[in-house]
This record gives sequence, C-alpha cells and structure tokens, in this order.
Amino acid sequence: MRSWVSGLDDLFARVAGRFPRVEPRRQARAYVTGLLAPVERKNGWQLAEAAGDAAPDRMQRLLNNARWDPRGMRDDLREYVFEQLGAVSGVLIVDETGFIKKGTGSAGVQRQYSGTAGRVENCQLGVFLAYASHRGRALIDAELYLPKSWLEDPERCARADIPDHATFVTKPALAQAMLERVLATDSAPAQWVTADEAYGQDHKFRSYLEKQQVGYVVAVPRNQSLGTGIGYGNTGSRADDVVADAPPEAWKRLSAGDGAKGPRLYDWAMATLPPHLDDDLGGPTARKRWLLVRRNLTENDSGELELAYYLCHGPAGTTIDQLVRIAGARWAIEECFQAAKNEVGLDQYQVRRFDGWHRHITLAMLAHAYLAATAAHAPKAAAAWSPSPQPRSAVSWHT
Repeated sequence: MRSWVSGLDDLFARVAGRFPRVEPRRQARAYVTGLLAPVERKNGWQLAEAAGDAAPDRMQRLLNNARWDPRGMRDDLREYVFEQLGAVSGVLIVDETGFIKKGTGSAGVQRQYSGTAGRVENCQLGVFLAYASHRGRALIDAELYLPKSWLEDPERCARADIPDHATFVTKPALAQAMLERVLATDSAPAQWVTADEAYGQDHKFRSYLEKQQVGYVVAVPRNQSLGTGIGYGNTGSRADDVVADAPPEAWKRLSAGDGAKGPRLYDWAMATLPPHLDDDLGGPTARKRWLLVRRNLTENDSGELELAYYLCHGPAGTTIDQLVRIAGARWAIEECFQAAKNEVGLDQYQVRRFDGWHRHITLAMLAHAYLAATAAHAPKAAAAWSPSPQPRSAVSWHT
C-alpha cells in the first residue's frame, strides 16, 4: 500500500506544473484516487464521498471551472507511458469509442453509430490514441468528435462551451492531430501505427504516415482500391480481386497474439504491391507496400471463410510475422477501453461541456496509465501481449 501511494505521489509530482494553484492539484489527486478506488460508480457524488467531501461541488468545479491545463497533462501522461511501457515492439493504435447519453445538451451528442453498442445510439464519440508493447498498454490521448450538426448551430455550441474557433474535423483528421503530437516529441518508442477501416481507408491519413516514414498496418474494406502503383495502369485494383489469385501456398497459420482463450489463430497471406512513383525504393530508408489478408479458420453461417484486409507500408524486409503482430496489436485498444470503463470510470462522467469532457477523460486516462504501469512490474506482465482491370503480375504473393 505504501508503494502504491508513493507511486501516485510521484505521478502527481510529474503533472504538478499543470496547476497554477495547489487547491485544484489536490482536488485532481483526490479525483484520480477516487477513480482508482473500489467505488461502485465513479460519478461526482461518489468520488466526493470517497474524498471525504460533503457534496460534489469541488469535484464539479475541477471539471468545469478550475484553472489547470488538461492538454498539457496529456503531454506528461504520454511521456509517463513511454517511460513505463516503452519498448522496441511498441505500436500506436487509433480507434474510437462511444459514450451513450440521454438528452441533447452534452457536447457533440447526437444519434450516430457507436461501435461500442454495435448500433445507432444517442451518444458522444471520442477518438483515442493508445500505446501497446509487450510491457503493457495504455490510452495516451483523446479528442471529442464534434458532428457538423453541432458546428452549424453556434448557440448550441456556446451552451456547451465549444470554442468559437472550432471547425468540423473528421475522425481520421483528429487521429492525425494526435499522432502529430506524439511524433513531434522524437521520443515515441514506436515505428508502427494500426487502425480499423474508418481510418485505414482514409488516403490522407495513410499519406501522412508515409511522409513521416512511420509504418502502418490498417484495416480496409474488401473493395478498397490498391492505388495506381507502377504496373497498375490508371485504375487501381480492388483488394478482394487481388486476393482471388492468391495461391494456396501463400496462406500461413499464425497467431495475432493471445486472447482470452489462448492464441488468436488465423490463416494469413501477404502480397507485395507495386510501388508508387514517389516511394523511396533504395538505400537504408527503402519502403515497401503490402496487402495483408486474414482468413478465419471456421466457416460463417453462409458457409464462407471470412476475410479481412489490411493495407501496409513500412521498411523493406518486413516479414509477414511482423505485420501479423502489428495487426493483432489493434485489439489492445479495445482492452484499454474495457479496462478504463470498468476500472476507472472512463464513461461515468456527469459533465456536458466540451472542456469538462476532456478534463474527465484526461484524469481517467492518467488513472488507467497508473494501473498499467503498476501491472508492468508484476512477474507475468511480459507475457500479457506478444510482439508483426489490372495485370495480375503487378502483385507478388509471399509463399
């Protein structure tokens, strides 16, 4: 218990500079302590009770009115996670999660598809960035998605304290902004990014990573164009059309990492794609493009073996085992969402304002990162996650 408190003291010493006065800093520590405590609901009342407050006023003031810098705290959070969990196997992961809400007053809320619920719900959507290595995984940044319907209503935005200068930004662009913050530090122990289809099919998102010489393994739909690489002509080719020509010997049974029931085994195939005209093809910085395909081992209700597709870009010489490892790392952010919601109340806030959302989310991510860092020192931590019309001749399958 003493080491637990000491570790939390050290963490708050790291973020102390984000508070101009000692009172909000102490309240923030009480807030995070409450998030870490076995409190049934991590709402204002119960966090206040855990801190010994008679009412939730001071907790609500921390989220809505007190002067402190949550975005600066995320810089500290990111460095803390890299220090505690950083490894050469590290991967940056982008995804979104939904926060189901009642009413229409919470910033950014509307009826929209929530992957968390698996259907259209009245909810807010947050775009998150996570970091994962064999040492552990944690959320390191987040942005609240603001739909166009909100930004077209200045009075509604004013009521939710959305900044006057706010403009519509797509979810892939929000993800890119978070990656820019990471890559600007030159301290990220990660050379790869992975994301689902919502981000993978966005050309601007992929192009940004290519310009930064950061590798990616991103999911794409079956009808994804593979671009206009050399040998493709002018039209590109669909991912599923190319896979139709994969020889049987191209498929390899590999694990995408351990799941709740053991290794996540699938059949995988990897094809080298033709380069684009502006690709770096020579020297120590040479990059290549691949199509990675995952095939289920069992048939679905229609009697088919379902396929999933990934566009990949990275250093020449990257192997299928490496690409599969990176593709499998994407599940780590889902585990982060589940743990952060169940253990530190990521989704249990009672704020409506734009800044209030970011403040709660930042403190919850800080609490979750502290749990992840503490777990990283446990004896079995290292085993938690393991580190990976066209002319058909334009694509080379690895056999």
